[in-house]
Amino acid sequence: MTHGAAIFGCDGLTLGADERAFFRDADPFGFILFGRNVETPDQVRALCAALREAVGRDAPILVDQEGGRVQRLRGPHWREWQPPLEVGSRDPVAAMRLRSRIIAAELRGVGIDANCAPVADIAGDATHPFLRNRCYGTDVATVTALARAAAEGHLEQGVLPIIKHMPGHGRATADSHKDLPTVTADPEDLRQTDFAPFRALNHLPMAMTAHIVFRAFDDRPATCSPTMIRLIREEIGFDGLLMTDDISMEALAGTIPERTAAALSAGCDVVLHCNGDLAERVAVADVAGRMSADAARRGDAALAMRRAPESVDMAALDAELSDLLIG
Repeated sequence: MTHGAAIFGCDGLTLGADERAFFRDADPFGFILFGRNVETPDQVRALCAALREAVGRDAPILVDQEGGRVQRLRGPHWREWQPPLEVGSRDPVAAMRLRSRIIAAELRGVGIDANCAPVADIAGDATHPFLRNRCYGTDVATVTALARAAAEGHLEQGVLPIIKHMPGHGRATADSHKDLPTVTADPEDLRQTDFAPFRALNHLPMAMTAHIVFRAFDDRPATCSPTMIRLIREEIGFDGLLMTDDISMEALAGTIPERTAAALSAGCDVVLHCNGDLAERVAVADVAGRMSADAARRGDAALAMRRAPESVDMAALDAELSDLLIG
């Protein structure tokens, strides 16, 4: 059975009757939570249960919990984290794996089983501030090693990692929430640097696209470019579930339904719609329709990688991580 080719946000701390009816009819692949949906652990747990009850299955529930500025679950109920690029450690790979296990254990404990991380973009001097300190490093080897550790830490605790922003956001000098970044780098430079961490981690279950134009390949943003989606599938070799970044971001042109159609026509498996009122979500669902057979296969394969989380002593993990950190 295929589901709706979308992942939707919801309005608030509880699920309203109209939303519940819409989700039942649209049957989206999954859901995503934001700060507006988060108050206490018990409340988040109840909201996750209500979302799954609306569609009658164990649908994935996503969140952006990178740590640092992009962190939807915050204190006092959840740990606060430094931005990844600002963390000093005697063993960065071990520290990232521990950090990710702790984050994932907190998420799984309230019913969230997919995280929009790791960030496999390579930071540079010109990387826009909205992204830069969210990156894991400034070279291929560092970013690849830390992104792999983050993904493994999530998977150990039963949370699906969503690698982003494919095929690489690091050269963007504009904030894609507000403008369309254009990258003019040579194609071979891109293949050797920006694309390389994603190629090394092409076995991960899910990925998110970049709303960026790569001028060497196409004049459309990667999310809506058949050329770039083909590159992701064939050159990078990613055959997991490919979701868009938020379709509401202003890097994309046209109406929300037009953006939805363009992204799915380009080859994305599902559209991520984070903002907007219920009428806008209805419009997205109408255009998105059902997942293709290939998208459904990839979705099923991704969900099959969810597993029961390992039993952990959180205090021991905290102490182990603290011992690795510098400063």
